[in-house]
Amino acid sequence: MKIAYFDTIGGIAGDMTLAAFVSAGLPVDHLSAELRKLGVSGFELVARHVRRSSIDAVHIDVVISHQPHIHRDLHGITTLVGQSTLSSAVKERAISIFRVLADAEARVHNTTPDAVHFHEVGALDSIVDIVGAAICLDAFGIERIYSSPIRLGRGGLISTQHGVMPSPAPATLEILKGYPVAFTSIAQELTTPTGAAIIKALSSGILDDEQVLVESIGYGAGTKEFAEVPNFLRVAVGTLPAETGHDQVVVIETNIDDMNPQMYPVVIEQLLAAGAHDAYLVPIIMKKGRPGILLSTMASASMVPRVVDLLYRETSTIGLRIQHIGRQKLVRRHFDISTSFGTVKAKAVVRDGREVITAEFEECRRIARETGRPVLEVMRLLDQELRSREHPPTQ
Repeated sequence: MKIAYFDTIGGIAGDMTLAAFVSAGLPVDHLSAELRKLGVSGFELVARHVRRSSIDAVHIDVVISHQPHIHRDLHGITTLVGQSTLSSAVKERAISIFRVLADAEARVHNTTPDAVHFHEVGALDSIVDIVGAAICLDAFGIERIYSSPIRLGRGGLISTQHGVMPSPAPATLEILKGYPVAFTSIAQELTTPTGAAIIKALSSGILDDEQVLVESIGYGAGTKEFAEVPNFLRVAVGTLPAETGHDQVVVIETNIDDMNPQMYPVVIEQLLAAGAHDAYLVPIIMKKGRPGILLSTMASASMVPRVVDLLYRETSTIGLRIQHIGRQKLVRRHFDISTSFGTVKAKAVVRDGREVITAEFEECRRIARETGRPVLEVMRLLDQELRSREHPPTQ
Protein backbone atom coordinates (compact mmCIF):
# COMPACT_ATOMS: atom_id res chain seq x y z
CA MET A 1 0.00 0.00 0.00
CA LYS A 2 1.41 3.39 -1.02
CA ILE A 3 1.32 5.91 1.81
CA ALA A 4 2.49 9.44 2.57
CA TYR A 5 3.70 10.38 6.05
CA PHE A 6 3.32 14.05 6.98
CA ASP A 7 5.96 14.98 9.57
CA THR A 8 4.77 18.40 10.76
CA ILE A 9 8.11 19.62 12.09
CA GLY A 10 7.27 23.25 11.40
CA GLY A 11 3.52 22.77 11.15
CA ILE A 12 1.56 22.40 7.93
CA ALA A 13 0.00 24.77 5.43
CA GLY A 14 -1.37 24.32 1.93
CA ASP A 15 1.64 25.78 0.15
CA MET A 16 4.01 23.75 2.33
CA THR A 17 2.17 20.59 1.25
CA LEU A 18 2.57 21.37 -2.46
CA ALA A 19 6.22 22.29 -1.95
CA ALA A 20 6.97 19.06 -0.07
CA PHE A 21 5.66 16.91 -2.92
CA VAL A 22 7.54 18.98 -5.49
CA SER A 23 10.67 18.47 -3.37
CA ALA A 24 9.91 14.73 -3.33
CA GLY A 25 9.98 14.62 -7.13
CA LEU A 26 6.69 15.92 -8.55
CA PRO A 27 7.44 18.26 -11.48
CA VAL A 28 5.95 21.68 -10.79
CA ASP A 29 4.93 21.85 -14.47
CA HIS A 30 2.76 18.76 -14.01
CA LEU A 31 1.13 20.28 -10.94
CA SER A 32 0.45 23.53 -12.82
CA ALA A 33 -1.00 21.68 -15.81
CA GLU A 34 -3.37 19.71 -13.59
CA LEU A 35 -4.48 22.86 -11.76
CA ARG A 36 -5.39 24.47 -15.08
CA LYS A 37 -8.11 21.79 -15.38
CA LEU A 38 -10.04 23.86 -12.82
CA GLY A 39 -10.76 26.30 -15.63
CA VAL A 40 -9.58 29.24 -13.51
CA SER A 41 -6.91 31.66 -14.68
CA GLY A 42 -4.91 34.40 -13.02
CA PHE A 43 -2.37 32.40 -11.02
CA GLU A 44 1.09 30.94 -11.42
CA LEU A 45 3.14 28.56 -9.28
CA VAL A 46 6.69 29.73 -8.61
CA ALA A 47 8.96 27.15 -6.95
CA ARG A 48 12.41 27.91 -5.58
CA HIS A 49 14.95 26.15 -3.38
CA VAL A 50 15.60 27.62 0.07
CA ARG A 51 17.62 26.60 3.14
CA ARG A 52 16.02 25.78 6.46
CA SER A 53 18.58 24.82 9.13
CA SER A 54 21.05 24.01 6.33
CA ILE A 55 18.55 21.56 4.78
CA ASP A 56 17.50 22.09 1.19
CA ALA A 57 13.75 22.62 0.88
CA VAL A 58 11.31 23.86 -1.74
CA HIS A 59 9.18 26.95 -1.25
CA ILE A 60 6.18 27.60 -3.49
CA ASP A 61 4.51 30.95 -4.05
CA VAL A 62 1.08 31.11 -5.62
CA VAL A 63 1.44 34.34 -7.60
CA ILE A 64 -1.93 35.93 -8.38
CA SER A 65 -1.89 38.15 -11.47
CA HIS A 66 -5.54 39.07 -11.20
CA GLN A 67 -8.42 37.82 -9.11
CA PRO A 68 -12.03 38.89 -9.59
CA HIS A 69 -13.96 39.70 -6.41
CA ILE A 70 -15.88 36.44 -6.15
CA HIS A 71 -17.39 35.49 -2.78
CA ARG A 72 -17.41 31.71 -2.93
CA ASP A 73 -19.47 29.58 -0.60
CA LEU A 74 -19.26 25.80 -0.20
CA HIS A 75 -21.69 25.18 -3.05
CA GLY A 76 -19.77 27.47 -5.38
CA ILE A 77 -16.47 25.78 -4.61
CA THR A 78 -17.80 22.24 -4.93
CA THR A 79 -19.43 23.21 -8.23
CA LEU A 80 -16.13 24.67 -9.48
CA VAL A 81 -14.25 21.49 -8.57
CA GLY A 82 -17.01 19.13 -9.66
CA GLN A 83 -17.33 20.65 -13.13
CA SER A 84 -13.58 20.56 -13.76
CA THR A 85 -11.81 17.92 -15.83
CA LEU A 86 -9.77 16.72 -12.86
CA SER A 87 -9.86 13.03 -11.97
CA SER A 88 -12.67 11.79 -9.74
CA ALA A 89 -10.19 10.91 -6.98
CA VAL A 90 -8.79 14.46 -6.96
CA LYS A 91 -12.29 15.94 -6.91
CA GLU A 92 -13.39 13.73 -4.04
CA ARG A 93 -10.36 14.53 -1.88
CA ALA A 94 -10.48 18.27 -2.58
CA ILE A 95 -14.19 18.54 -1.82
CA SER A 96 -13.77 16.59 1.42
CA ILE A 97 -11.13 19.13 2.54
CA PHE A 98 -13.45 22.03 1.75
CA ARG A 99 -16.28 20.37 3.70
CA VAL A 100 -14.07 20.04 6.79
CA LEU A 101 -13.22 23.74 6.51
CA ALA A 102 -16.85 24.73 6.07
CA ASP A 103 -17.94 22.69 9.10
CA ALA A 104 -15.25 24.30 11.27
CA GLU A 105 -15.93 27.85 10.09
CA ALA A 106 -19.64 27.33 10.70
CA ARG A 107 -19.05 26.24 14.29
CA VAL A 108 -16.64 29.11 14.98
CA HIS A 109 -19.01 31.74 13.57
CA ASN A 110 -22.27 30.12 14.74
CA THR A 111 -23.75 29.57 11.31
CA THR A 112 -24.29 26.69 8.88
CA PRO A 113 -21.70 25.20 6.50
CA ASP A 114 -23.74 26.25 3.46
CA ALA A 115 -23.84 29.86 4.68
CA VAL A 116 -20.06 30.14 5.14
CA HIS A 117 -18.20 32.49 2.83
CA PHE A 118 -14.63 31.28 3.00
CA HIS A 119 -12.74 34.58 2.75
CA GLU A 120 -9.11 33.37 2.75
CA VAL A 121 -10.16 29.83 1.96
CA GLY A 122 -12.31 30.99 -0.94
CA ALA A 123 -9.47 33.07 -2.35
CA LEU A 124 -7.82 31.73 -5.45
CA ASP A 125 -4.48 30.90 -3.80
CA SER A 126 -6.23 28.78 -1.15
CA ILE A 127 -8.26 26.93 -3.77
CA VAL A 128 -5.00 26.22 -5.57
CA ASP A 129 -3.45 24.93 -2.33
CA ILE A 130 -6.32 22.56 -1.54
CA VAL A 131 -6.90 21.20 -5.03
CA GLY A 132 -3.13 21.06 -5.54
CA ALA A 133 -2.72 18.89 -2.44
CA ALA A 134 -5.25 16.42 -3.85
CA ILE A 135 -3.39 16.45 -7.19
CA CYS A 136 -0.10 15.68 -5.43
CA LEU A 137 -1.54 12.66 -3.65
CA ASP A 138 -3.04 11.38 -6.89
CA ALA A 139 0.22 11.89 -8.81
CA PHE A 140 2.15 9.75 -6.31
CA GLY A 141 -0.59 7.10 -6.17
CA ILE A 142 -1.08 7.65 -2.44
CA GLU A 143 -3.75 5.36 -1.01
CA ARG A 144 -3.50 6.53 2.59
CA ILE A 145 -1.82 9.30 4.55
CA TYR A 146 -0.57 9.39 8.14
CA SER A 147 1.01 12.14 10.19
CA SER A 148 2.87 13.04 13.32
CA PRO A 149 0.90 14.93 16.00
CA ILE A 150 0.15 18.30 14.40
CA ARG A 151 2.45 21.00 15.75
CA LEU A 152 0.80 24.27 16.73
CA GLY A 153 2.12 27.65 17.76
CA ARG A 154 0.89 29.19 20.99
CA GLY A 155 0.57 32.64 22.49
CA GLY A 156 0.82 34.79 19.36
CA LEU A 157 -1.66 36.87 17.39
CA ILE A 158 -2.43 36.59 13.68
CA SER A 159 -4.22 38.90 11.27
CA THR A 160 -7.13 37.46 9.26
CA GLN A 161 -10.08 38.69 7.19
CA HIS A 162 -12.09 38.45 10.41
CA GLY A 163 -9.63 40.63 12.35
CA VAL A 164 -6.85 39.87 14.85
CA MET A 165 -7.12 36.37 16.30
CA PRO A 166 -5.11 34.18 18.67
CA SER A 167 -2.71 31.55 17.37
CA PRO A 168 -3.59 28.87 16.59
CA ALA A 169 -6.54 30.29 14.71
CA PRO A 170 -9.95 29.24 16.10
CA ALA A 171 -10.78 27.42 12.86
CA THR A 172 -7.52 25.46 13.09
CA LEU A 173 -8.27 24.27 16.61
CA GLU A 174 -11.87 23.50 15.69
CA ILE A 175 -10.74 21.39 12.75
CA LEU A 176 -8.23 19.44 14.84
CA LYS A 177 -10.65 18.50 17.61
CA GLY A 178 -10.21 14.78 18.17
CA TYR A 179 -6.88 14.65 16.32
CA PRO A 180 -3.56 14.51 18.24
CA VAL A 181 -1.78 17.87 18.40
CA ALA A 182 1.40 19.18 20.01
CA PHE A 183 1.47 22.74 21.34
CA THR A 184 4.83 24.48 21.11
CA SER A 185 6.20 27.64 22.74
CA ILE A 186 6.51 29.33 19.32
CA ALA A 187 4.33 32.44 19.26
CA GLN A 188 3.62 32.09 15.52
CA GLU A 189 1.05 30.38 13.35
CA LEU A 190 2.63 27.03 12.48
CA THR A 191 -0.45 25.25 11.17
CA THR A 192 -3.06 27.05 9.08
CA PRO A 193 -6.74 26.08 8.75
CA THR A 194 -6.03 24.82 5.25
CA GLY A 195 -3.16 22.61 6.44
CA ALA A 196 -5.24 21.32 9.36
CA ALA A 197 -8.12 20.50 7.02
CA ILE A 198 -5.88 18.51 4.68
CA ILE A 199 -4.86 16.32 7.62
CA LYS A 200 -8.29 16.04 9.23
CA ALA A 201 -10.09 15.22 5.99
CA LEU A 202 -7.62 12.72 4.60
CA SER A 203 -5.39 11.29 7.34
CA SER A 204 -5.83 7.81 8.78
CA GLY A 205 -4.14 8.97 11.98
CA ILE A 206 -0.76 8.89 13.66
CA LEU A 207 1.93 6.56 12.32
CA ASP A 208 3.31 4.51 15.22
CA ASP A 209 5.47 1.40 14.82
CA GLU A 210 4.60 0.45 11.24
CA GLN A 211 7.40 -0.80 9.03
CA VAL A 212 7.47 1.54 6.05
CA LEU A 213 9.69 1.20 3.01
CA VAL A 214 10.52 4.85 2.29
CA GLU A 215 10.87 5.66 -1.41
CA SER A 216 11.13 9.46 -1.58
CA ILE A 217 11.31 12.41 0.82
CA GLY A 218 10.34 16.03 0.33
CA TYR A 219 10.74 19.20 2.38
CA GLY A 220 8.17 21.97 1.91
CA ALA A 221 9.31 25.26 3.43
CA GLY A 222 7.12 27.86 5.06
CA THR A 223 7.74 31.56 4.47
CA LYS A 224 9.11 32.50 7.89
CA GLU A 225 12.21 31.22 9.66
CA PHE A 226 12.07 30.21 13.32
CA ALA A 227 14.93 29.91 15.76
CA GLU A 228 13.26 27.01 17.57
CA VAL A 229 12.58 24.63 14.66
CA PRO A 230 13.28 24.40 10.93
CA ASN A 231 10.13 25.76 9.30
CA PHE A 232 9.25 22.97 6.91
CA LEU A 233 6.85 20.10 6.42
CA ARG A 234 8.60 16.82 5.70
CA VAL A 235 6.70 14.28 3.59
CA ALA A 236 7.92 10.70 3.24
CA VAL A 237 6.37 8.60 0.47
CA GLY A 238 6.62 4.85 0.87
CA THR A 239 4.82 1.52 1.13
CA LEU A 240 3.38 -0.51 3.99
CA PRO A 241 3.65 -4.31 4.07
CA ALA A 242 1.24 -5.95 1.65
CA GLU A 243 -0.86 -8.04 4.03
CA THR A 244 -1.61 -5.70 6.92
CA GLY A 245 -2.50 -2.10 7.31
CA HIS A 246 -2.21 0.03 10.43
CA ASP A 247 -4.07 3.17 11.31
CA GLN A 248 -5.45 5.16 14.20
CA VAL A 249 -9.16 5.22 14.93
CA VAL A 250 -11.32 6.78 17.60
CA VAL A 251 -13.70 4.74 19.75
CA ILE A 252 -16.67 6.69 21.10
CA GLU A 253 -18.75 4.93 23.76
CA THR A 254 -21.70 5.68 25.98
CA ASN A 255 -23.86 3.75 28.48
CA ILE A 256 -27.62 4.23 28.07
CA ASP A 257 -30.43 2.92 30.29
CA ASP A 258 -33.33 5.24 29.51
CA MET A 259 -33.91 5.11 25.75
CA ASN A 260 -36.64 3.46 23.70
CA PRO A 261 -34.97 0.30 22.31
CA GLN A 262 -36.73 0.83 18.98
CA MET A 263 -34.32 3.72 18.38
CA TYR A 264 -31.10 1.67 18.50
CA PRO A 265 -31.31 0.25 14.95
CA VAL A 266 -32.04 3.76 13.67
CA VAL A 267 -29.01 5.20 15.47
CA ILE A 268 -26.74 2.40 14.20
CA GLU A 269 -27.93 3.01 10.64
CA GLN A 270 -27.34 6.76 10.95
CA LEU A 271 -23.85 6.29 12.41
CA LEU A 272 -22.78 4.05 9.54
CA ALA A 273 -24.32 6.42 7.00
CA ALA A 274 -22.37 9.30 8.61
CA GLY A 275 -19.07 7.54 7.92
CA ALA A 276 -18.41 5.50 11.08
CA HIS A 277 -16.33 2.36 10.49
CA ASP A 278 -18.46 0.31 12.88
CA ALA A 279 -21.20 0.68 15.48
CA TYR A 280 -22.50 -2.00 17.83
CA LEU A 281 -24.50 -2.64 21.00
CA VAL A 282 -23.59 -4.66 24.12
CA PRO A 283 -26.10 -5.37 26.91
CA ILE A 284 -24.75 -4.36 30.34
CA ILE A 285 -25.89 -4.14 33.95
CA MET A 286 -25.50 -0.58 35.21
CA LYS A 287 -25.49 0.94 38.68
CA LYS A 288 -28.45 0.12 40.89
CA GLY A 289 -28.80 -3.14 38.96
CA ARG A 290 -30.53 -1.55 35.98
CA PRO A 291 -30.08 -3.19 32.55
CA GLY A 292 -28.60 -0.90 29.94
CA ILE A 293 -26.85 -0.76 26.59
CA LEU A 294 -23.21 0.01 25.79
CA LEU A 295 -23.29 1.83 22.44
CA SER A 296 -19.85 1.80 20.79
CA THR A 297 -18.82 3.56 17.60
CA MET A 298 -15.49 3.40 15.77
CA ALA A 299 -14.59 6.21 13.38
CA SER A 300 -11.66 8.04 11.85
CA ALA A 301 -10.53 11.23 13.59
CA SER A 302 -12.07 13.41 10.89
CA MET A 303 -15.51 11.90 11.59
CA VAL A 304 -15.49 12.46 15.36
CA PRO A 305 -17.36 15.81 15.40
CA ARG A 306 -20.09 14.41 13.14
CA VAL A 307 -20.45 11.23 15.22
CA VAL A 308 -20.51 13.15 18.51
CA ASP A 309 -23.18 15.54 17.22
CA LEU A 310 -25.27 12.63 16.00
CA LEU A 311 -25.06 10.74 19.32
CA TYR A 312 -26.12 13.79 21.34
CA ARG A 313 -28.92 14.54 18.88
CA GLU A 314 -30.32 11.05 18.37
CA THR A 315 -29.83 9.37 21.78
CA SER A 316 -30.56 10.21 25.40
CA THR A 317 -26.88 10.18 26.43
CA ILE A 318 -25.43 13.09 28.41
CA GLY A 319 -21.78 12.03 28.17
CA LEU A 320 -19.33 10.15 25.95
CA ARG A 321 -16.00 8.37 26.36
CA ILE A 322 -13.54 9.04 23.52
CA GLN A 323 -10.36 6.99 23.06
CA HIS A 324 -7.70 7.01 20.34
CA ILE A 325 -6.55 3.47 19.58
CA GLY A 326 -4.33 1.73 17.05
CA ARG A 327 -5.89 -0.68 14.59
CA GLN A 328 -4.36 -3.43 12.46
CA LYS A 329 -6.31 -4.99 9.62
CA LEU A 330 -5.79 -7.11 6.55
CA VAL A 331 -5.55 -5.05 3.40
CA ARG A 332 -8.77 -5.43 1.44
CA ARG A 333 -10.33 -4.30 -1.78
CA HIS A 334 -13.95 -4.21 -2.98
CA PHE A 335 -14.93 -4.88 -6.59
CA ASP A 336 -17.51 -6.41 -8.94
CA ILE A 337 -16.80 -9.89 -10.29
CA SER A 338 -18.50 -11.98 -12.97
CA THR A 339 -19.93 -15.32 -11.73
CA SER A 340 -22.40 -17.97 -12.85
CA PHE A 341 -25.05 -15.93 -11.00
CA GLY A 342 -24.13 -12.78 -12.91
CA THR A 343 -22.11 -9.82 -11.66
CA VAL A 344 -21.61 -9.96 -7.88
CA LYS A 345 -20.09 -7.49 -5.43
CA ALA A 346 -17.13 -9.10 -3.70
CA LYS A 347 -14.21 -8.31 -1.42
CA ALA A 348 -10.69 -9.70 -1.29
CA VAL A 349 -8.13 -9.83 1.50
CA VAL A 350 -4.54 -11.08 1.45
CA ARG A 351 -3.74 -13.98 3.78
CA ASP A 352 -0.43 -15.86 3.77
CA GLY A 353 0.52 -14.36 0.46
CA ARG A 354 -2.71 -15.28 -1.32
CA GLU A 355 -5.73 -13.18 -2.18
CA VAL A 356 -8.93 -14.66 -0.71
CA ILE A 357 -12.13 -13.60 -2.49
CA THR A 358 -15.56 -13.62 -0.79
CA ALA A 359 -18.95 -12.59 -2.12
CA GLU A 360 -20.73 -9.94 -0.07
CA PHE A 361 -23.47 -11.49 2.08
CA GLU A 362 -26.11 -9.04 0.82
CA GLU A 363 -25.39 -10.27 -2.70
CA CYS A 364 -25.88 -13.89 -1.59
CA ARG A 365 -29.20 -12.97 -0.02
CA ARG A 366 -30.28 -11.11 -3.17
CA ILE A 367 -29.42 -14.09 -5.39
CA ALA A 368 -31.23 -16.48 -3.04
CA ARG A 369 -34.33 -14.30 -3.21
CA GLU A 370 -34.18 -14.09 -7.03
CA THR A 371 -33.50 -17.80 -7.62
CA GLY A 372 -35.47 -19.39 -4.81
CA ARG A 373 -32.38 -21.19 -3.53
CA PRO A 374 -31.42 -21.30 0.18
CA VAL A 375 -28.95 -18.59 1.17
CA LEU A 376 -26.49 -21.19 2.53
CA GLU A 377 -26.50 -22.99 -0.82
CA VAL A 378 -25.78 -19.76 -2.71
CA MET A 379 -22.93 -18.94 -0.31
CA ARG A 380 -21.44 -22.44 -0.75
CA LEU A 381 -21.63 -22.33 -4.56
CA LEU A 382 -20.14 -18.85 -4.80
CA ASP A 383 -17.41 -19.77 -2.32
CA GLN A 384 -16.43 -22.79 -4.47
CA GLU A 385 -16.48 -20.73 -7.64
CA LEU A 386 -14.49 -17.80 -6.26
CA ARG A 387 -11.96 -20.00 -4.47
CA SER A 388 -10.87 -21.38 -7.83
CA ARG A 389 -9.92 -17.84 -8.88
CA GLU A 390 -7.70 -17.05 -5.90
CA HIS A 391 -4.13 -16.15 -6.76
CA PRO A 392 -1.10 -14.39 -5.31
CA PRO A 393 -1.78 -10.64 -5.24
CA THR A 394 -0.06 -8.43 -7.77
CA GLN A 395 2.82 -6.43 -6.33
